[in-house]
Amino acid sequence: MLFLLALALGVLAGLRSMTPPAVVAWAARLGHLDLDPTPLAFLGSAVAAWLFAAAALGELVGDKLPFTPNRTRRGPFVARLLTGALSGGYRARTGLVRALGTPDYVVAVMEDAVAVGGAILLVLAAGGAVA
Repeated sequence: MLFLLALALGVLAGLRSMTPPAVVAWAARLGHLDLDPTPLAFLGSAVAAWLFAAAALGELVGDKLPFTPNRTRRGPFVARLLTGALSGGYRARTGLVRALGTPDYVVAVMEDAVAVGGAILLVLAAGGAVA
């Protein structure tokens, strides 16, 4: 179960690299995940939870800006690899924009909802199995 949780959060990190770590940090902070016996125990601190939340919110806003670099460029891609170990979503997003004939930001907002909602649901569903 823990492996599947990590894999699913990695996939979601391909959509938004900072959302899964922010959700995990808050889940640990609020007692839904017990990270104390692991090297990731620091994620349960108030400082880590707020910093990751701020980074996630910044990413959610920044992704919509016209000057934000493409997620497949080296810097953003490495960030996704580091935070999720799996990068995905870019091809799906550009394909949806073309298929739906909508502006990019419409699909970006849908992507945000999937990343945030999916990460929260995964962590809450696995909370009992991880704790």
